[in-house]
Amino acid sequence: MKQINTIESQVRSYCRAYPVMFEKAKDHLLIDKDGKKYFDFLCGAGSLNYGHNNHILKKEIIDYLNEDGITHSLDLATRSKEDFLNSFSKYILEPRNLDYKLQFTGPTGTNAVEAAFKIARKITGRTKIISFTNGFHGVTLGALAATGNSHHRGGSGIPLNDVVFMPYDGYMGKKLNTIDYLRRLLEDNSSGVDLPAAVVLETVQGEGGINIASSKWLQSLQELCKEFGILVIVDDIQVGCGRTGSFFSFEGMGIEPDMITLSKSLSGFGLPFSLLLLKPGIDKWEPGEHNGTFRGNNMAFVTAKTAIEQYWANDDLEKQIATKSNILKHRLEEISDEFPSSDIQVRGKGMVYGIDCILEDLASEIKQKCFENGLILETCGPDDQVVKLLPPLTISESNLTKGLDILEKSIKEVMQESDFDKKLTMVTVQK
Repeated sequence: MKQINTIESQVRSYCRAYPVMFEKAKDHLLIDKDGKKYFDFLCGAGSLNYGHNNHILKKEIIDYLNEDGITHSLDLATRSKEDFLNSFSKYILEPRNLDYKLQFTGPTGTNAVEAAFKIARKITGRTKIISFTNGFHGVTLGALAATGNSHHRGGSGIPLNDVVFMPYDGYMGKKLNTIDYLRRLLEDNSSGVDLPAAVVLETVQGEGGINIASSKWLQSLQELCKEFGILVIVDDIQVGCGRTGSFFSFEGMGIEPDMITLSKSLSGFGLPFSLLLLKPGIDKWEPGEHNGTFRGNNMAFVTAKTAIEQYWANDDLEKQIATKSNILKHRLEEISDEFPSSDIQVRGKGMVYGIDCILEDLASEIKQKCFENGLILETCGPDDQVVKLLPPLTISESNLTKGLDILEKSIKEVMQESDFDKKLTMVTVQK
């Protein structure tokens, strides 16, 4: 790792947390140069919902390349794009009675967020965006302005403008409905909050700490936005593509966003691919008004189409996710009982779960101990105090259990080797 440590920019992060040279990966496993295997419950921060080197998707991309399929095309018409659009329409949009135009943006999620903000401002003539506490939407300047994390915001170099933050569901406690607070600000001409072009939110805040919005809160927000002519953007970049149990995270929640951003596991194979879904009436772009050299990845079209047809043409995967979600939930609740404090919380939905350890140092030590024991995961939350699990959706129940065994073993070792029992007790008493 000499060249990585000496030549690569200081901005590198994950390789600092997991300082080994990885050489191979398959399904739920990462394998380092010495042959040590690690259960991967990080999955490219949610980019590998179907595991590493999924054999079904790999065959399709190899066949495509062997046939000299187009690898780059700007936004020219290609067969792979047409095939993806047909499959996405047939298996994702039509069964859900959803009507959206599809815009291929630059290759990362933040590009889709930037496009959503631009078109919202263009068609409404308003500049403000409302985001929510603990939200994460990317680190390019426009998306970064809507990202709450101070660490990321501090890297901007300039003031971040035209975004107003409001409290997310539950941020002010269970007794306060934060939509009532937002309504009051919008109704009051002297509140200092200008009518925004759009609101942007995650239904499950991944980087923010696995915070889950209720159906009632989401429905109230949509009703409020409709009343005031505000567009609703759901950021499904991390928790979409099946992570919460359904293809879109908001399914069954009683809402239908004006725009949806997708990326990460959209390609299904870890290939850069980002997409903005927008209602037809919002699609007011002039040709080429929002563009980019890599808007639409033909190889990603191939794997995304295959993933959709393989995993979303019926409800088999959804049923499997529901079963494994129950395993995750119950096992994590059992593990959390190892902590002496009742304030420790297990939160999650589908196959995105977290244990809120209260203490940043505790979560960090658990992550490190898991790595030593052969399990890769990350922390999240405002103070990185939440241990986050993103196992592949396709992992077997037995391998999911084995990964959770490593987590439990690691937590017990951390608790035995430190005085976290005493620290947690002190924090609980103070609260």
